[in-house]
Amino acid sequence: MASITGYSDKISVQPGETIDFKVSAAGMKRYRAEIVRVISGDDSPKGPGYRVEPLKTPVTGTYPAKTQPIHAGSYAIVPPSAALDAIASFTLQAMVMPTLPAKPWQSIMGRWVEPSEAGFFIYIDDKAQLCVGIGDGRGGTCFLRSGKPMLAGEWYLTAATFDAATGRLELRQVPQAAHLDEAVVSAVTKVRPRAPAHLPFLIAAWSEDGRADGNPVGAHFNGRIDDPVLCRRALSWGEIAAVRHGPLPPKVAPDVVAAWDFAQDIASDRIRDASPNRLDGRLVNLPTRAVRDSLWTGEEMNWRHAPGQYGAIHFHDSDLYDCGWRTDFSLTVPAGTRSGFYAARLSAGEVEEHIPFFVRPKRGTTTAKLCFLVPTASYMAYANGSRTDGHLAELIGGQFTVLSRADVFLNDHPEYGHSCYDNHSDGSGVSISSRLRPILNMRPRGPLWEYNADTHVTAWLEARGIPFDVVTDEDLHAEGVGLLAAYPCVMTGTHPEYYSKAMLDALEAYTGRGGRLIYLGANGFYWRIAYHPELPGVLEMRRAEDGSRAWAAHPGEYYMSFTGEYGGMWRRSGRPPQALVGTGFIGQGFDLSSYYVRTAASHDPRAAFIFKGIGKSEKIGDFGILGGGAAGWELDWYDVTNGSPPHALIVARSVDHSANYQLVNEEVLFNYPFLGGDDNPNVHADMVFFETAGGGAVFSTSSIAWAAALPHNDFDNNVGRITENVIRRFTNPKPFKPPG
Repeated sequence: MASITGYSDKISVQPGETIDFKVSAAGMKRYRAEIVRVISGDDSPKGPGYRVEPLKTPVTGTYPAKTQPIHAGSYAIVPPSAALDAIASFTLQAMVMPTLPAKPWQSIMGRWVEPSEAGFFIYIDDKAQLCVGIGDGRGGTCFLRSGKPMLAGEWYLTAATFDAATGRLELRQVPQAAHLDEAVVSAVTKVRPRAPAHLPFLIAAWSEDGRADGNPVGAHFNGRIDDPVLCRRALSWGEIAAVRHGPLPPKVAPDVVAAWDFAQDIASDRIRDASPNRLDGRLVNLPTRAVRDSLWTGEEMNWRHAPGQYGAIHFHDSDLYDCGWRTDFSLTVPAGTRSGFYAARLSAGEVEEHIPFFVRPKRGTTTAKLCFLVPTASYMAYANGSRTDGHLAELIGGQFTVLSRADVFLNDHPEYGHSCYDNHSDGSGVSISSRLRPILNMRPRGPLWEYNADTHVTAWLEARGIPFDVVTDEDLHAEGVGLLAAYPCVMTGTHPEYYSKAMLDALEAYTGRGGRLIYLGANGFYWRIAYHPELPGVLEMRRAEDGSRAWAAHPGEYYMSFTGEYGGMWRRSGRPPQALVGTGFIGQGFDLSSYYVRTAASHDPRAAFIFKGIGKSEKIGDFGILGGGAAGWELDWYDVTNGSPPHALIVARSVDHSANYQLVNEEVLFNYPFLGGDDNPNVHADMVFFETAGGGAVFSTSSIAWAAALPHNDFDNNVGRITENVIRRFTNPKPFKPPG
């Protein structure tokens, strides 16, 4: 089946910067590429249509097609060294907690080349047993099995020893739980392990071809590994236990080749060797760190306060950071390129792909009074997460699920990685997401969620002739409030759900200094994230304590490994969205959207500019692409107890939501019937306006479906009139005067 997928090394560029595009094309000899400005990505039957404008750039042309592989699965690699090459006898030991032991052939650690069966390693076989294998690469092998299946979620002290002088090979599988039996097996063999001299030492995988860089690898381990140690002689059981439970005994220390302490440098992609040899390594595809190890007591929940209890790493066969594809073509953004949504459009016959990126103004300059803040962090959190063949989406949405071509492709190609709404193959939640891979639901012609929903806004701005610049979440995180300071008005996308501390600080400082903020969505500023301090294009989040969650982090694992910050909802960190934009998440439903009615407060002179041209009893947004109305999908409400400003005006409120609209989890202290729809008057959207210090103001629509109503009637409707009224006033330099 013919297919094209691709990604870029950057997501935001300015004129003069270069962006690289990486493409994998199957079932074709050549493909065509061109750069387009994306105005509207919605090609649905009721949408405004797919609309792009091609740019004349040197990129335009045809390119040879090639297939580029994705090597998913995390592991650790320690480079080749003389200390590793000198090993004849050995001890391999580690604390191990398998999470998917039924999956056959999972390597725990060692120097092993699978095709030639050379080297030594410990692994889990096709019967969930701990095993040790040695091979000389010439057909001589010896494999020893524990005879007892390992259980998922249980910690084991695993150890394998080999004495080259006697040929004695021994394996121990000792469970930490007292109710489980240990296994000890041994054998004498004439086989002597012989690994290639250039072979690295791998943890959580084995080598497929013996290359010095480790690639490609296989037999990915699923589970947690803690305190791996490699010695150059066969230790006794007493010595093995001593190494596990304390400082290295004096008689053992000289024979330690490496003792990797995963409790060091938790925020990095490095692993540190505590031995004098300093055989440090690096992690590939970002496994999960800052997780409970075998010594965790539950007395400390913050890994920074007790790193010795968080010295495990959770590896997954589905982890993916950077596909590492070769560059097919590059674009240096021409001077004078207009700020906006862009994409590299790739095509071959009926097969098409878009690789989206965003052009911002040159640093320190602006080209418009309005700044559209593109929620790229939320795009990444949802990356490749729309696929489903189950019934949960149908129960939530109240309608049948229709799989897109991208959904079908991703079901067939799980190596493209997951979203933060998915689970790994072992059932653990996906807490890390990267953009250095093809993201097939962040595309024009895709689902009307996040990226495509935000093109309803750009299409409307184009139709109304309203100039705007765009900047991304990554730009805001890196540059802070200074990025926004020159704009009189900043507008969000439809679903700015995921926010870092630096991003939230910047918006609060912007409104506090007199900036005007238009919140054009709902369920915003909800989950706390962290960008990696060293690696580009990757974020982390922990679904901690409460919230509408696709999965829940384990107790003790609420603090993010990248920064050590407490994860979960911003509300649980004392910074609810109501304090920033006046409203916060209250309910969701995905069958039908409704409309707003004006309140008495809408007639306050302070709000007169909002409703210019709007009738007193006029229904606002009883139309729209998402569910037939402007109030729907996800809704926010005004709540003083969570920080909504007391002087704010609720100028309109949505009504008549179906029973499929349910109250969000964080608002439910005790479960009881009739929590949603018309049975619960709290489930509605509040349109809110309020002034801020320094002459600024905030306007919140509090509905994801609001933007999907903008294209109605060829972009001429009351939802658009209200939005344009607010933009015109918010870009006017005349300061707002707070009441009182």
